[in-house]
Amino acid sequence: MSNAAAGWFPPDPSAPTELRYWDGNAWTERFHTQAGPVATAGWFPPDPSKPTELRYWDGTTWTERFRTQTPVVVRAKSGPVITTRKLVSSHPWLTSWPVIVVGLCLFVVPGVWLFWFRQDQRPWKKVLATAAAVPFFIASLGVMAAAAPSATPDADAQAQTPVVSASETPSAPSSEAASAGTSPGPSASATPSPTASAVPAGDSATNGTAMAAALELTVKGRAPKTGYTREQFGSGWVDIDRNGCDTRNDELKLRLTNKTMSGSCKVLSGDLQDPYTGTTIRFEYGGASEVDIDHMVALSDAWQKGAASWQFAQRVAFANDPLNVEPVDASANRQKGDGDTATWLPSNKDYRCTYVARQVAVKTKYSVWVTQAELDAMVRVLDKCPNQALPDFGTQPIIASNTGGPAPTTSAPAPAPAPTTSAPAPAPAPAPAPVVAPAPAPVVAVDLDPRFPYCKDAIPAGYGNYVKGVDPEYDWYRDADGDGIVCEY
Repeated sequence: MSNAAAGWFPPDPSAPTELRYWDGNAWTERFHTQAGPVATAGWFPPDPSKPTELRYWDGTTWTERFRTQTPVVVRAKSGPVITTRKLVSSHPWLTSWPVIVVGLCLFVVPGVWLFWFRQDQRPWKKVLATAAAVPFFIASLGVMAAAAPSATPDADAQAQTPVVSASETPSAPSSEAASAGTSPGPSASATPSPTASAVPAGDSATNGTAMAAALELTVKGRAPKTGYTREQFGSGWVDIDRNGCDTRNDELKLRLTNKTMSGSCKVLSGDLQDPYTGTTIRFEYGGASEVDIDHMVALSDAWQKGAASWQFAQRVAFANDPLNVEPVDASANRQKGDGDTATWLPSNKDYRCTYVARQVAVKTKYSVWVTQAELDAMVRVLDKCPNQALPDFGTQPIIASNTGGPAPTTSAPAPAPAPTTSAPAPAPAPAPAPVVAPAPAPVVAVDLDPRFPYCKDAIPAGYGNYVKGVDPEYDWYRDADGDGIVCEY
């Protein structure tokens, strides 16, 4: 189980200034009264007997946010590795003054004794060496005594500042702030003033930043992908804001430069300054698919982290929210797939802070949870830009009023049959008149396209916008961006 470093923490929620010492492995019997409030927020175990049951400390008081930390078992390739820090922590007598003095004596006395019994050494040299060794031994003891920290609880409270790296999985006592490199220990004064070397960059995260919002995201495991299809988020791009243009064309109009238009919506060509690669891409309508409209938080990822339980109109809003869509290089988008921050980041490092901030904003707006690995990856990126602002959520509501069509339906269970009661047999009915079957309705031929080699050939001929599961032509062409529509125009 991964533990934070030793330090003073408040084990009792009702007494936040009454601190108890955590030695890195378990609570000790050392107690201390804190003069001021604990400075840093984070997740801590309020009950010493339940170190995996964590509660969030906001810096001044306990909140009503709880989480259970699963112990992490690390299997070593060989025997267990015992570090000096762990050895000393579990055996504090090793650093006591009697042991130190004995160790020095065992080092100095045998050396002097062996020196005196050298056969080829002159007596005056032995006396001179002994006269130099004894004062050196005494001076060493004095220096160590002067440099030794005070053994009082107050001094320990000032000296201890536990720090957990961003890659650790939080456990008792640990915190989301700890995964960002923060120091969750209390300071000895009401207003702490840590040095720059003791506080990582992540500590400067404040409300309104992407870092602060990321640390507030719910952390859970990934749910199964069972039942996911693109149609669960609507059939292709929808005109959510009812401005006459669907989301795809809205984004192309917004992001492309040097563009030519056909009407008020359709973009025929333009240049895209791609944020994922940092290169400029030429977009040509009906040509090779060089530009995709990417979902910053992939639809499949959202499905496995909460969206499966949403109503259909919320999923349509999520898939068409300008906060969550961006025109990007098609090859980079396909490399990303449905990955989250833990599995994929843009090759353009200058855009990574913005990219992660957008993902945090989307997940905050729609209450999509994150995995622990995903949160750790977000924190590692945002540690390099702790003041990165959380993007504005925009004006689009999270429930779409225009879904572009009816919601997917599921067959309702057949109603239970009504109970029947015995009735007297009816009188025999007269023989029915013969029924003449109506002539079958004429079969109407479906107007399919001639099956062109490519979409670029079908679109100029007036064909296209084939929807998966609706149009047979969908299976004839390649859905490059995986949005459920081919030959889009």
